[in-house]
Amino acid sequence: MTWPIIIVAALVTSFISGIFGMAGGLILMGVLAFLLPVSAAMVVHGAIQSVSNGWRAILWHRWIDWRNLGLYLVGSAAAAALLFAFMIRLPEAWLFIVLGLVPALLWLPLKRFALDARKTSHAVASGIGVTGLGIVAGVSGPLLDVFYVTTDMDRRTVVATKAATQVIAHGFKIAYYIVPALAAGALAEPYWLLAAIPLAMLGTTLGGQVLKRMSDIQFRNATKWIVTVIGAIYVVRGVLLLTTG
Repeated sequence: MTWPIIIVAALVTSFISGIFGMAGGLILMGVLAFLLPVSAAMVVHGAIQSVSNGWRAILWHRWIDWRNLGLYLVGSAAAAALLFAFMIRLPEAWLFIVLGLVPALLWLPLKRFALDARKTSHAVASGIGVTGLGIVAGVSGPLLDVFYVTTDMDRRTVVATKAATQVIAHGFKIAYYIVPALAAGALAEPYWLLAAIPLAMLGTTLGGQVLKRMSDIQFRNATKWIVTVIGAIYVVRGVLLLTTG
């Protein structure tokens, strides 16, 4: 039953990501970490989210901030090179805990930090931090949002640009985990993953229709609360794994 569950999760979470840009990826990572070994969960998550984010970037390509994307890529490549040198991997319990703590970033007094993805140094820093956290924890959407939440960018520009940056981050994540995942035999039935691709595209398209009907205020408030609740559940799951084995 593992792969049918993953396929359904790909559809549902891609729909959520199509609306909020990151909550779906957080949910999907938790589902995969529960069903698969960590390395396989990272690869499958990266593949599905690359399709979901890539399709979303195509649908909203007119709104992508290409300058920001280029600067992000510089930082992203630097972070990936550093992690490839040390090969850091978290056990399942700590993966859930770190994954659950990531949404707490959205509650920081962001105006005090004045982070802005449109600034050159901040865009590069977002590439370093987001890709680094994405490789270690699997998901880094809330950290990426920290660089956008205090800007006055249109929600469509936010979703489109974030989608494009996440394709880059997930690509590095797949490259980081693909060898141990294959060595463990956890991807012995890749044809199931192919079935998830059109559903991820469908979910993203449907989610985009909902996004069009939301205001910028509704978009930001809903995103913040959804990922926070999900994060709390993951922290509890991780602590239980540590205490009960």
